[in-house]
Amino acid sequence: MAELRIKEVCKEKGVKVMDLSTMIGVSQTNTSNIINGKVNPSLETLEKIASALNVPITELFNAGTNEELTALIQHKGDFYKACTIAELENIVGKIKEKQ
Repeated sequence: MAELRIKEVCKEKGVKVMDLSTMIGVSQTNTSNIINGKVNPSLETLEKIASALNVPITELFNAGTNEELTALIQHKGDFYKACTIAELENIVGKIKEKQ
């Protein structure tokens, strides 16, 4: 799964976990677990977080490079981010292996 950077975005925006929880309608415990990578959020939850923080959803993912985001993929609850065609091909290969 791509690493999320929700904690960093919250700090940048001056938003506390408790406030974010209220804004997205998720318990503080679950929000904390999402931020700390203990659970994978749904795409709907990521959209709510991005909206609450007033950022594009891609901002919630570590870029890893300076390239434009090529793809954000959700497969069976896992999220993958690819910044290059090679990374995208690698993700597709991993998904095929799991099936």
